[in-house]
This record gives sequence, C-alpha cells and structure tokens, in this order.
Amino acid sequence: MRVGVIGAGVAGLVTTKVLQQAGHEVLVVDKTPDLGGVWSTTRRYPGLCTQSPKAQYALSDFPMPKAFPQWPSGEQVQAYLADYAEHYDVNPRLSTEVRSVTRREGSWQLELTSVDGSSTETVERLVVANGIFSEPYVPTYDGIGDFEAAGGRLIPGTELHDAEEARDKHVLVVGYGKSACDVTVPISAVAASTDVIARHLLWKVPRKLHGVVNFKMLLMTRMGEALFRYRYLRGVERFLHGPGNGVRRAMLNSVGGVSVRQHHLKELGLVPPGAMEDIVKGAIGLATEGFYEAVRAGTINVRANSVIQRLLEKDGKPHAELSDGTVLPADLVVCSTGFVPGATFLPDEVRAELFDERGNFLLYRQILPPTLDGLYFNGYNSSFFSPLNAEIAALWIAADLGGLVDKPSGLEMRTAADEQLAFMDIAVGGHHNSGGKIIPFSMHNVDEVLGDLNMNIGRVARASHWLNPINPAAYRGLTPKLLARLEATA
Repeated sequence: MRVGVIGAGVAGLVTTKVLQQAGHEVLVVDKTPDLGGVWSTTRRYPGLCTQSPKAQYALSDFPMPKAFPQWPSGEQVQAYLADYAEHYDVNPRLSTEVRSVTRREGSWQLELTSVDGSSTETVERLVVANGIFSEPYVPTYDGIGDFEAAGGRLIPGTELHDAEEARDKHVLVVGYGKSACDVTVPISAVAASTDVIARHLLWKVPRKLHGVVNFKMLLMTRMGEALFRYRYLRGVERFLHGPGNGVRRAMLNSVGGVSVRQHHLKELGLVPPGAMEDIVKGAIGLATEGFYEAVRAGTINVRANSVIQRLLEKDGKPHAELSDGTVLPADLVVCSTGFVPGATFLPDEVRAELFDERGNFLLYRQILPPTLDGLYFNGYNSSFFSPLNAEIAALWIAADLGGLVDKPSGLEMRTAADEQLAFMDIAVGGHHNSGGKIIPFSMHNVDEVLGDLNMNIGRVARASHWLNPINPAAYRGLTPKLLARLEATA
C-alpha cells in the first residue's frame, strides 16, 4: 500500500522504517527543516537532554554510540535519529506542512505546503506520528498587552533556543516539570534573576541515589513498574499489591526519603506533599543536574504553590503579579506548561470520532481509533521507553496492514479505550496528557501490543528485566520475525 506518515520524530521514523521493510511505499512528511520531532533544532531549548539513560532510549536494532554520555543531549539524540534514518533509508520530506486531510473512500488526501508551493498527495492508509508534545500550551494572562508594550516577552520553552536570550534579564520560568527545571539551569547562569513559578511541587528522583546507584536500576525495571498498581495483577504483582503491600510502599517511599536528603528539600522548603508513592500522579521526574544546587546558592528561586495572576507594566517595565500578591520584574516569561492535543489538520468529522467528550484521545492500544478505518497513531504512548513503545506500535501497524491482527469489534475496542482512560484517570490523577501518556505502565503496554501479535521476547529475557533495566536490544529480533510472517502470508 501507499502509506502516509505525518511526523519525522522517533515514532514517525521507526514506523516508516518498519513499513518500508514490510514492502509498503511510505510518504513521510514533517513541517520542520530537520528530522527528530521534539529533538529538532526548532524545538531544542538550552539544557535539553533525555530523561531515560541512553541504553533505554535507543531503538532495538540501532544502539546509541558508546561515546555518548549516560543522558545524551538534545543535539546528540537528533544526530542519532539522523543516523538511524540514513542507515535504514528513511527519507522524510522536510519543511512540508500538512495543512488539511480529507477522508475519501479507501484513501486519505493530504494538502501539503512547502517552500516549493502547494501539492496534493493521496495515500491508502495514514499514520499520525506528530506526537503529544507537538503543540506547546501557553496560558492566557490578563495584562499581556501592557506587558509586551513595556518590552516583556512571553514564550513557550520550546522557542528558547539560546540561553543568551536571557542574559541580564529578569526571567520567570512557569512550571516545575523536567523541561522547566532543565531550561532554568542555563538561564540562571546568565540572567539577572531567575524565578520558577511552580503551581505544584513534584518529586524529583536523583540520577544516582546516594550518588552511587543509578535510578534506572530501581525504576526502569519490570519490578519498578510493578510497584504501581495496574488494571490487571499477575504473578509478582499480586504479591506486591496484596500480602507484600507494606514492602512495596516502603520500597517507593525509601526513594522519596533519599530524594529529600540528597536534594536538601526540607532545608529549601521544597518537599512535595504526600508520599513518594504519589510520584505516579504526575509521572517520575528526573532531577536536573545543578538545579537544587543553584536553588541552595540563591541563583534560582522557586516560588512554590504559586501561579501568575496577571502580567503588567510597572514603572515603565514589564512585571508579573503572583497569586500571593508578590510582584516580580519579568523581562522574559518562559512557559514550560505542557502541551495540548494536536492533529488539527484532521477534518472535523474525524476529530469528532477521535476524542471523547473530555477531549481525550480514544485509541485502542494507543494506536487505533476504534471507528476510523485506515487511520493509525504512533507516539501517542509516551513512556519511560518511548522509542521501544513506538517501535512495538509500528510492528502492530505493519501486522494490521498485513491482516495479521485479530482485532475485537469496533464497539469492543471503544469499550477497551474508555476503560483504559477511566483507569488512568484514577491511577495517575488524570495526568495522562489527554490519553497520550502511559507512564508508569510502559512495559504493560508493550506486552499487550505484542500479545495481539502472539509474539514476544523469550521468558528468560523478560525475567532478567525484573531486576535489571529494560534493554530494548532484547526486542531486536521481533521485526525480522514479523517480516517473515508477512512474507509467508503474502
């Protein structure tokens, strides 16, 4: 078939690679001038690096270079993905934006624009792989007009590409997630003042507990995932959430105790509410190197449990008023405040079937809209192992195109999607990015998707991942196995 793939980030590249190997003609487009998605130069902010170590962030059959550090920079990840695309002959059509999509009987028509003008392409199947982090959310603040007239600037974090833009300025960073903390550190080295406006305090896990044990040894294993209660309990999980519940809670909360002591959170007044077990409510955040050290040194000031009430002009200069009445100088306000669901290029009648009444994506296995034939999503399963989850989803899509997936009925798939959303609402307090994140249940998703294909890695390899970090390379034999099946049924 001729398949369209929208987006040339991790999910778009691996989907294209797998589908090409399965014999399909693939048109992959991206509106940015370079591939990489969130790692593109157009999105890369100072301090950007992976949250997962390089071994866990790699694709199964293409390891990251040994010379890369444990947590590669944004530039290094983009270079890795460019090498992956070249190695597997994936050639995205870059600087090409999908303006609109029209559903035809048995096909999809894409209206594209690029530096060469407008064009129309028709594909038989369509994969949306632009990701859940493609459209940054910037809050609307009262007083923005006076603020900007006084010289103030309000931008999403993804538009700050050089820390020098903050030199000698009074900067407010809105947010307390990983991206907010990452961008704050280089900003604080050059800014006149740097304040972090944190609506909620979140738990931050040290990269190395006690400065010795890599956090991946504890939380990037199947045992680490099993510490959080999934919809269905099996094997060891039954013990951990039954007779062993006390042991499970102690394991999680001990990590919290180490975080408090190692980052001096009590001294700084930055201990998050609740126990470490509540970390799942907002996903696990990896502590940014140098962040808490800068807070202790006074070069970063965290305004906990605060929001910006309004922006304003004061004495001819831009300022911001916080919810507690504090007024701060604010030459530059950087919003690391999350993202909103994208795919605005899809027609209204498709979007009406794609979302539930609350705006959550309705996707069976995080891949397939239950009532929309010929449309798939990849990258809408953000996890601790996003490349691996995207690769496994790509296998599912290739298998479905080849008629190898025995899917439930549309109604059953819709029910399954609804039940998954209802579970995640409770399990993570609704922090699932409109149904696009599966943290902390990354490997459960892998197992379920591969279960549909009656395919998985060996039991010994899976068992080793209970106490050792998940190794994506263990899954490298699955693509050849699926391709052999497809060829046998052709």
